Amino acid sequence: MSETAGVETLRWVGDAAAGWLRLIDQTRLPTELVEVDCLDVERVWCAIKALQVRGAPAIGVAAGYGAVIGARAAGLSDPGTVRHALEAAADRLATSRPTAVNLFWALDRMRAAARRQAATGLELLENLLAEARLIDAEDRAMCRAIGQHGSALLRPGDGVLTHCNAGGLATADYGTALAVIFSAHAQGKPLRVYADETRPLLQGARLTAWELAKRRIPVTLICDNMAAQVMREGRINLVVVGADRIAANGDVANKIGTYGVALLARAHQIPFYVAAPSSTFDLALAEGAGIPIEQRDPREITHGFGRQTAPEGVDVYNPAFDVTPAELIAGIITENGIISPVTHAAIAASLRPALERVADPSFDC
Repeated sequence: MSETAGVETLRWVGDAAAGWLRLIDQTRLPTELVEVDCLDVERVWCAIKALQVRGAPAIGVAAGYGAVIGARAAGLSDPGTVRHALEAAADRLATSRPTAVNLFWALDRMRAAARRQAATGLELLENLLAEARLIDAEDRAMCRAIGQHGSALLRPGDGVLTHCNAGGLATADYGTALAVIFSAHAQGKPLRVYADETRPLLQGARLTAWELAKRRIPVTLICDNMAAQVMREGRINLVVVGADRIAANGDVANKIGTYGVALLARAHQIPFYVAAPSSTFDLALAEGAGIPIEQRDPREITHGFGRQTAPEGVDVYNPAFDVTPAELIAGIITENGIISPVTHAAIAASLRPALERVADPSFDC
């Protein structure tokens, strides 16, 4: 169970044939802790699209469970029927959000699992649920390892800046960037965390500050445009953020505003780190210029949280993510350790064990 809220960010309830996905509705935080049940593929799609579940690893886990729900939509008469339904569900879920690569990574795993031999439709469905549970469990283990590796970077008394939310709410359990902070805190290192509010949807204010406060870790919330001043005052010793997709050369897509934070960190000679599991790397993309950037609804800016704050009809540009070049990143913290310097060769060497496992035809997840 996640230590973040007393309930898990997302989990499967019941068996393969009649179970469902239950998740925290993150759009209701920090004032309400509400769980919602997803009983069909369209409800899972909506939960991902509407940011009820968000964060690249958590999206991947949700998609895995959503694929199970979709695989039984046409009945369990035979394995072929289940496979066909699984493909349709995976295709639909893949349209929910374009940037977070964990979504597509998880769906590819579910498609591969559907190709395995099964005597009956129910047996295949149970195999699919086992694969989705494995994706869930692996995410939890990877995040804990990220926390352990990254905590070595923090010294007692450090000030740490983070952007957006990369905590337990963004993963199955422990987080990525916040896992580094959680682990250091558990080791008895006193820290002060500065959380950017993260416009326009305030994930830093609503979610990161909430998670840190729940764990009794000192946190100071700042507006996004205050980061430079806080750095100039010497309050920040290290920046750590999460990621939604990492190209083969180490360019990182993360929540809009991350690139600006990285530039500020370079200007103030503060090390800037990214924390992400191996599932967030997209080695098919040579560099960050190829990462698709999601464009969000203009009303998130003009009518944020239900209140109009801009003139009617004004033009709006609302990319959800930006790309930070590898040369601005001191290191990428993964479950395998810290990749530093951030180069194509270093990334390939760090990820080689995982790639070899996938390429081994005798390896069965």
